[in-house]
Amino acid sequence: MLEPFTMATLWLALAVIATILANRFKISMALMEICVGMVAGSVAAQFIGPDSMRPNSEWLKFIAGSGAMLLTFLAGTELDPDSLRKKMREVSVVGLIGFLAPFLGCAAIAKFLLKWNTQASLLAGVALSTTSMAVVYSVMLEYGFNKTDYGKGILGSCFINDFATVIALGLIFSPFTYKSVIFIVVSVIVFLVMPGITRGLIRLYAYKTAAIRTKWILLLLFGLGALAIWSGSEAVLPAYLVGMILAGVIGKDGFYVRRLRTLTIGFLTPFYFLRAGSLVSLPAICASPLIFLVLLAGKVFTKIFGLYPVIGIFKEDAKERWYYTLLMSTGLTFGTISALFGLTHGIVSQQQYSYLVAVVIGSAVIPTVIANLAFLPSHLLEVPVADEEIPQEDAYTNGGNKI
Repeated sequence: MLEPFTMATLWLALAVIATILANRFKISMALMEICVGMVAGSVAAQFIGPDSMRPNSEWLKFIAGSGAMLLTFLAGTELDPDSLRKKMREVSVVGLIGFLAPFLGCAAIAKFLLKWNTQASLLAGVALSTTSMAVVYSVMLEYGFNKTDYGKGILGSCFINDFATVIALGLIFSPFTYKSVIFIVVSVIVFLVMPGITRGLIRLYAYKTAAIRTKWILLLLFGLGALAIWSGSEAVLPAYLVGMILAGVIGKDGFYVRRLRTLTIGFLTPFYFLRAGSLVSLPAICASPLIFLVLLAGKVFTKIFGLYPVIGIFKEDAKERWYYTLLMSTGLTFGTISALFGLTHGIVSQQQYSYLVAVVIGSAVIPTVIANLAFLPSHLLEVPVADEEIPQEDAYTNGGNKI
């Protein structure tokens, strides 16, 4: 047990450094964790060894994956089904265009410009079509947009975008089998019964015993996540749906949600974001930067050219349109998952995988930094987004400002 505790100490030290730097430079904590992970991973590989930080150890992958699931669940609780129905036209159109434009554009770039084979090009299109729910939700939390109609629209569009990505990955590369049918049937049954069971558990036990809601939520997320992986899907997909369905039950207790958010952001997600950054080999990218730049430009610009005119249908303010567009241009969770799927199934080579992961992480950082520095629609936050007081230790801050 010495090594896990030692490595956890190292990763948490990096998390503390990233938090201090994020506060100092007034940028998103999630993005700073990615950047710190990239630098730390490259330095460790250069001077100690390629696996010195143990980024692929099973315990670390489990904690990082748990962080991604809980963060996705919390994002789902911000967009209850009633809100989604009110914005169905917006999130459907923006989400589908957000998937199709980069999927077709990046697949064409990989096929005809970089001369990748057809399967690798399609995989590149899928990996670069995503929008990072983890990054977007973290930014929503830090600035307070998660409680606004504007932020709920972005989160809904992210979900539709990533849902289309998962479907494309499955249809193109994974056959629809009996496992898929079992996953869908079991998930539908669980989705139907879990609101009633959750209400009953809260009524009978929530204030009489320790953390029954958290244990129940983790049971649902891990159970459905395991079933999703078994069926060939991804664990984070049912997590978002669980959050949406339980939004009307869990979301009513703002103090509990903040405590769950503190657990997630204070302990779990730093491992996820730092690990994502550490998987990028900066020397490899620097050795042949043109491919990286071509793919990054392809992802970002196809998103922008596809989304900006469409978002203009729903948002007239220029800052709101650009901010929406740039946040939809990010990528991380499903992008890295898709790239890793391609590597483990022999669809892309190790070198192609490195470029795809680097581009996905680059797209998590660059568009978000530009959006926050140049196009932040602060006028939407002129009125406080919540009436209740948030304890300082529970607040997720950006530059010392509570949300």
